[in-house]
Amino acid sequence: MAQANVPFDKRLKRIVRRHDRMSRGVVKTVSADGLIVARPRIYTPRFPLKGIVVLIMVGFLFKGFLFSYLGEAGYAERVATLSNGSVMEKAGAWMMQADPATIYLGNAMSTVFPK
Repeated sequence: MAQANVPFDKRLKRIVRRHDRMSRGVVKTVSADGLIVARPRIYTPRFPLKGIVVLIMVGFLFKGFLFSYLGEAGYAERVATLSNGSVMEKAGAWMMQADPATIYLGNAMSTVFPK
């Protein structure tokens, strides 16, 4: 008698597992014989790579604008002032330090937007 329940239990586990996956949504398709079949939607978490790249580019543009507006000495002075502050200000100073991209963008912006 226990042998007869094994295929039933396997089928029941498969149905419950499929039902749990369908709680995230279903995709309905029509099979070749005209039967509408609901399959669980595959969950694929998407990492916002494009948004992070845009955010980094905007950050570099902002740094370049500040470098262009304040000049090299003024920019270095402000970053040095930040590096003497609290932990958050030190982190900001580390992020705002002049790197080659900032210097290049600052010089390019100073030719486009003269003082």
